[in-house]
Amino acid sequence: MSLSLDYYFSNHDAFPFPNWFEGMEQPSEILEKATAFLKTRLVEPGVQENHATMKGTAPHLYGPYYIGKNTVIYNNVTIIGPVYIGENVDILPGATIRPGTIISDNCSVGHGSEIKHSVLFAGAKVASLAFVGDSVLGKSARIGSGVITANRKFDQTNATLTLDSERHDLGADFFGVIIGDSARLGANSVTQPGTHIGPHTWIFPLTNVRGFIPREKRVFAEQTLRMTENDVLELKP
Repeated sequence: MSLSLDYYFSNHDAFPFPNWFEGMEQPSEILEKATAFLKTRLVEPGVQENHATMKGTAPHLYGPYYIGKNTVIYNNVTIIGPVYIGENVDILPGATIRPGTIISDNCSVGHGSEIKHSVLFAGAKVASLAFVGDSVLGKSARIGSGVITANRKFDQTNATLTLDSERHDLGADFFGVIIGDSARLGANSVTQPGTHIGPHTWIFPLTNVRGFIPREKRVFAEQTLRMTENDVLELKP
């Protein structure tokens, strides 16, 4: 069950393209299809459509892109196509959207965050100063501020996922995290390459996770704080 597409994403209607998931079995296939889909939909016809509202300076737009109506783009945003952005999306100042990304309707990308070759279902939100690379975020999933989805192993081999003592090759050396519907990663947490997180699971702040995390769990790292006396020191201006 833990490698089944439907384990993580129960609402395929939370995606802007009908029948997009037909024939898919595993969530990793979403990223594979995104690359081919954007090539056919945007790259080959040379699409450059921007229906968004601009707040402040105009965004830096490169390559093919489609940006839907009622989307709002703020100062100093960079979008490098091929990128598809749906309707009613907020992209806050300083964000960078890199090639191979599909952002569905009603999503948001926070200040200074970077998204690369990732797929966001409807209502997914990425807070400020986060990195989301080669990842899939389910409907209404949440990425907290400062989160890093590590997307490549040190030895540059394919990402793997171990289930029931069996190691599964995920088929790509760049692979971040699969995050199920309404799951969330707390501030400054880190996911290791190939991590799969079930729906409605909460990863609490400052937690480093890897492998398979089942659905409907709370995950946190225990820590011990040490407290000692401190001198009174007036700091310089």
